[in-house]
Amino acid sequence: MSAGIEVTFLGTGGSLPTRERGLPSVALRRDGELIILDCGEGTQRQMMHAGLGFNRPTTIIISHMHGDHILGLPGLLQTMSSLARDKPLDLYGPKGLASFLDLIYKPLGYPANYQIRAKQLAPGDEVDRGDYTIKTVLAKHDIPCLAYAIEEKDRPGRFHPEKAKRLGIPEGPLWGELQHGKPVKLDKKLIQPEDVVEPARPGLKIVYAIDTRPAETVKSLAKGADLLIHDGGFAEDRRPKAQEYYHSTAREAALVAKTAGAKRLALVHISAVTRDDSVLLKEARKIFRPTIVAKDFQVVSLKHSR
Repeated sequence: MSAGIEVTFLGTGGSLPTRERGLPSVALRRDGELIILDCGEGTQRQMMHAGLGFNRPTTIIISHMHGDHILGLPGLLQTMSSLARDKPLDLYGPKGLASFLDLIYKPLGYPANYQIRAKQLAPGDEVDRGDYTIKTVLAKHDIPCLAYAIEEKDRPGRFHPEKAKRLGIPEGPLWGELQHGKPVKLDKKLIQPEDVVEPARPGLKIVYAIDTRPAETVKSLAKGADLLIHDGGFAEDRRPKAQEYYHSTAREAALVAKTAGAKRLALVHISAVTRDDSVLLKEARKIFRPTIVAKDFQVVSLKHSR
């Protein structure tokens, strides 16, 4: 069971890389698995610098088919092959992902030493990943773009062995049944799980919405999120440009976070024109205080509530 999620911002820039910011990519480390959100050019280099490794269980999720979000994928997959990756890799993205892979690998050949399990998703699709779920909605961009929630399932409530002992329940299989929510019978008496187990504890929820105008779909998806990672690289004085390119200002992203009841907000996709990101931070924090303007290699650790 996951002890938390560590979020590493690999690339926080906009469509053009700068000296300070790479192209879009965010890595989540959760229970031994690496979940990569978008894969701009140079993502494998950023992963090397961050020490994330290339042969752990890995899932890559692509928001949309613009080059700054996907052109790092061929290089990353080739790097994994060169480093003798031997684990299957799960890859999710919107319509067009399969033809993109065919275009690359027909001339190059797919990596021989590991399997790429690619699946195209549509808005509203959900993927059950065992103890977490990937949920999708349509963001508001100039081409189809998916926003994603990585949402852990509820964790079992805390089991109180001292209460079980007081009730005369012997340690062993009966404890396990109670921990899994099943009532047990002891000396003709029915003992309910809630007699010895606390209520289920909510898991963590991270929402990733990039290359989008403020959208009701995203607000709904981000309800109660522990962390909302949202497009917000434009200051208010450049809102017309944000609207033209189907992006959001920092203030608009903060309004999404506030309306959704998110706990924290990280602004990403910072425009190359924005030289002083403190302006973005100031504008966003007037609306939603727990905001950061994410920087490359910044790490945010999310812990479970007790």
